[in-house]
Amino acid sequence: MFFFYFNQSIVSCLSLQTVRHGFPYQPTALAFDPVQKILAIGSRTGGIRILGRPGVDCYCQHESGAAVLQLQFLINEGALVTACADDTLHLWNLRQRRPAVLHSLKFNRERITFCHLPFQSKWLYVGTERGNTHIVNIESFILSGYVIMWNKAIELSTKTHPGPVVHLSDSPKDEGKLLIGFESGTIVQWDLRGKKADFRIYYDEAIHSVGWHHEGKQFMCSHSDGSLSMWNLRNTTRPFQVTFPHGKIQKDGRKESCKPILKVEYKTTRNSEPFVIFSGGLSYDKAGRRPTLTIMHGKAITVLEMDYPIVEFMALCETPYNNEVQEPYAVVVLLEKDLIVVDLTQSNFPVFENPYPMDIHESPVTCTAYFADCPPDIIPILYSIGAKHKKTGYSQKEWPVAGGLWTLGSHTYPEIIVTGHADGSIKFWDASAITLQMLYKLKTSKAFEKPKPAEGRAAELVEEDPFAVQMVSWCPQSRIFCVVGISAHIILYRFSKYDANTQIVSLEVRLQCEAEDAISPSENENNPCFSESGSQSPQTHHQHPASPGSGTPEGNKDSTPCIKVKDRMVRVPPGYQAELVIQLLWIDGEPPQQITSLDINSAYGLLAFGNCNGLAVVDYLQKTILLCMSTLDLYGAADPYQRLTRSPRRNRQSTSEFCMRGLSNFYSDSKKRIRTSYQSLTELSDNQQSIDMERSKSPTSVHYSTSLHNDPRILPEPVASLRASHCSPVFYLLDNVKGPGRKLSLPTDLKTDLDHVNGHCTSPTSQPKPRVPMGPEGPRLTRRGAGRPPFRKAQSAACMEISLPVSHTEESRENSFSRSRSSSVSSIDRDTKEAITTLQFGESFGRKSDALPTPCLWVGTSLGVVLLIPMSIPTDDEERLEEPVTIGPSGTALMLKGSVLHFSFLDCMGALIQSPHEVWRDVNAPEDPDRPRRRKLVHFSPSSSQDNYGEGHLAVVCSERQAKVILMPSQSCLFVHNITESSFVLRADVVSVCNSVCLACFCANGHIMTLSLPSLRPLMDVNYLPLTDMRIARTFCFTNGGQALYLSSPTEVQRITYSQEMCDNLQEMLGELFTPIETPEAQNRGFLKGFFGGNSHNFDREELFGEASAGKASRSLAQHIPGQAGMEGMKVAASGVVGDLARARIALDERGQRLGELEDRTALMMTSAETFSKHAHELMLKCKDKKWYQF
Repeated sequence: MFFFYFNQSIVSCLSLQTVRHGFPYQPTALAFDPVQKILAIGSRTGGIRILGRPGVDCYCQHESGAAVLQLQFLINEGALVTACADDTLHLWNLRQRRPAVLHSLKFNRERITFCHLPFQSKWLYVGTERGNTHIVNIESFILSGYVIMWNKAIELSTKTHPGPVVHLSDSPKDEGKLLIGFESGTIVQWDLRGKKADFRIYYDEAIHSVGWHHEGKQFMCSHSDGSLSMWNLRNTTRPFQVTFPHGKIQKDGRKESCKPILKVEYKTTRNSEPFVIFSGGLSYDKAGRRPTLTIMHGKAITVLEMDYPIVEFMALCETPYNNEVQEPYAVVVLLEKDLIVVDLTQSNFPVFENPYPMDIHESPVTCTAYFADCPPDIIPILYSIGAKHKKTGYSQKEWPVAGGLWTLGSHTYPEIIVTGHADGSIKFWDASAITLQMLYKLKTSKAFEKPKPAEGRAAELVEEDPFAVQMVSWCPQSRIFCVVGISAHIILYRFSKYDANTQIVSLEVRLQCEAEDAISPSENENNPCFSESGSQSPQTHHQHPASPGSGTPEGNKDSTPCIKVKDRMVRVPPGYQAELVIQLLWIDGEPPQQITSLDINSAYGLLAFGNCNGLAVVDYLQKTILLCMSTLDLYGAADPYQRLTRSPRRNRQSTSEFCMRGLSNFYSDSKKRIRTSYQSLTELSDNQQSIDMERSKSPTSVHYSTSLHNDPRILPEPVASLRASHCSPVFYLLDNVKGPGRKLSLPTDLKTDLDHVNGHCTSPTSQPKPRVPMGPEGPRLTRRGAGRPPFRKAQSAACMEISLPVSHTEESRENSFSRSRSSSVSSIDRDTKEAITTLQFGESFGRKSDALPTPCLWVGTSLGVVLLIPMSIPTDDEERLEEPVTIGPSGTALMLKGSVLHFSFLDCMGALIQSPHEVWRDVNAPEDPDRPRRRKLVHFSPSSSQDNYGEGHLAVVCSERQAKVILMPSQSCLFVHNITESSFVLRADVVSVCNSVCLACFCANGHIMTLSLPSLRPLMDVNYLPLTDMRIARTFCFTNGGQALYLSSPTEVQRITYSQEMCDNLQEMLGELFTPIETPEAQNRGFLKGFFGGNSHNFDREELFGEASAGKASRSLAQHIPGQAGMEGMKVAASGVVGDLARARIALDERGQRLGELEDRTALMMTSAETFSKHAHELMLKCKDKKWYQF
């Protein structure tokens, strides 16, 4: 009897972005609040990142998605003004955990170019492309009628337009004076009271920025010719100083031509010379020079070279007042791909250590993994190891951006995020409590020799990033870590707290299809899949030494790996140490296919991996290959399909050539983007003709043990196989493809913007595929008769279909996606293989007749087939290291729609059964004779918590289209659910949420779905994210606790939650951006300075710009749009509790009644006041003619 239950309240219909980590992608603007000490960064996609002390990190997004041009803090007011490329101003409220827009102002007839907000002012100056300057009231976000027109600012005799406004600033000496800088080189100081120009400057070179001296008597300009000009207000006819900081005098006496100085800041100090800080200005003579930031302090000139172009910089000063000595202490430099802060208080100008995870993209991210509920001791250990390799030379002072408030909260979750990168590095991140901190970095390239330059065709196929990480598999309990690389290699790591001298063991596997000639049945009978091993050593059979290759003129390789493992003793530091490297080999000049699936089990000591050719199982304890078979051979007599022969391929050139191409083809904007692997391929016939699926056997040099060969249950029947061509799909999700002579198409385009118009998103693999049952004699070989239409092929979500053009004149299509469900391709030109898409070790029942669970390997393929491979593993430690592991495919096959994505196991009560694992032990620790080192295994048997062993367990299988719950060992389907008909599942996982488990799915149309287990009832379906980028598909992953993450941009990781409980807990952990801080008082200027320094404190902007004096602005000039911050604030305050809303309604009713009573009382008071006034007037008339002595 089975008991099925599920807590339906564990998941709410809420999909919420919790926090975003990493560097803001494509930054455009920078702002700093010197009192609150928080930093804001705007991006080209309309995003805003607000940073404070570690833990205070907030992400906001403009709904329009327009680029952020400029940011202005309302200093110490908890508000931020943003100017966007769609000519809209927004006012953000920062006094809540999640900022929201209070007001918006859309300019209709002019384009915004520059904004300036004086300290402690509610009037914002806005410069436009036409050269006009408008004034906006920050409180009401309404335009003032006061406008400084460009034709009024310049002289009437000027015949040319001054250009857009590039600078606005009020004079430190007098707030009633506004300095306006035009792009053409014209500078005007405008008297706001007198509505006239005090002076005008016409300079030959274009102006980029202006910086005031704090006394307001002089200012500095940066120009397009690389010069700095200094101007004194006493004489504005010409600059009193012009310098070319980086321009040298040539032999002919002329100055070198220099690049523009894009920005300059002029900051004064009390005890030393002023700082002049600027970006750009280098001479043109040296090509390839890196971007620089120059700091001039007195006669000393320091040039700081940057790794990336400078977007913006800003000096951090002690005071917010522009008329006081500035005392700069740091410079924030925003680069295209980094954020650095330079310490100005030390002569060598060191940088501060950045506490934010801004280096996620140090090398492009190629894969991600998310682990919640990790062992509590793993994070401190990884941190202690990683701390030894941290960089030094940072400033000893505290990080200057220290605003906001952050507390750990009542709930903490030990979470780790693992990212794989294009350079082969692996980074472990502590993701506990919504923060992100790097723990440990592992470089997989250290296990290999440095690649040598290739020749011939191998040079065309060589990877620019041969160590790029394709996928990872990690067991936190045993601390065993596996990395799959793009060069068809797997590295197994063990964790140790001690350094060691070790030699890396290398295993080479031939998992490849060979020549295209068909094998006759007689040949197949004479060459059985399982050959006698005799007395040869298993390791000798499976380890193929790298040979020089076939020696062809084209430089083709044969029986060699893509990269060479170090074959000498190496000293490895504490941390993860490479123990075993498995490599697929080149065969007949063809590179190996990419690995598409991987699973490792520390309790069994086994590692399994597969690709589009077949499956291999490795015993990493004995360092031997146990199984290496093509997918077709795994079926034995239980093959559910007919197999068709096909014509030999006409072109030896295949898409494997595309597999080994450099990663530089996949980077946008001439920058690198990364591929990642996934799923499957299948074939569809035209006009509902019978499907003829072909698989190719992968003959290898593997020799199986005698016990395996003699097992009658696993010997496959003789099957006539085809020696298929090596043309196969590239299992990669690509962002962009470049390269002459190649054409790329993806029938299931994940860019669903068109799908939303059509109302569906298609996956060809889920098309109805008619099955042809096999007769008792086994699979039959048939040929396509005359008149039959050619095969039609289709691919699953993540597969790319590559073809070579017929002629050289055909254009190469880059990132071209087809919308059809299938593409018509001749079977003579193209062929598909059944790929291994997912693997899972676990305790299960390999056959229906089994009474007890045994170790099994569950195999899922791209055709929706599930295979079970039982194993016999010695239990004793000594026997495990000496006796062979017996593996025999049982022929058990289950069918689903679409590629199989995920396996999980439940007991009969619906609880998740964890995979068995080994308890971590340090293999390099000193030996203790009293306590011999033995393996400690933790097993989670399906029958361990049940009295009746015959009840078995439940297997949850999810594919692109369908989910099934299967009862083992009877293999009967208890529940089935068609997840989607119009789209397909990209990621699926069984996760625990609120002490229950559910199946979480992410579909190509952007929906996140959850299904109850084991009943597979839909719990949630949220249209969260339109899938417009392949990056999302390849990096999206679920974890326990109702959380998930994906790479939202090449530089940022977005974490989300779909659990209400987790959302509430994370809401408490969000930092406060605004903290009540008293505004520092202005310095006492003294009598003489106040008398001779101007009357800035007497300037009343309200009187000048208000509606009473300036009038109203034209309605057609700008449109006011109220924001949603009020509603957001109510949501946060209410927290979703109905009782609070009810009490609020009652309070409003009571308040209304009191207001009514107050209104009545006010009316009575007005009546009595009128009566009193009347009597007083009568008394005045009566007594006005009387003399004083008459009273």
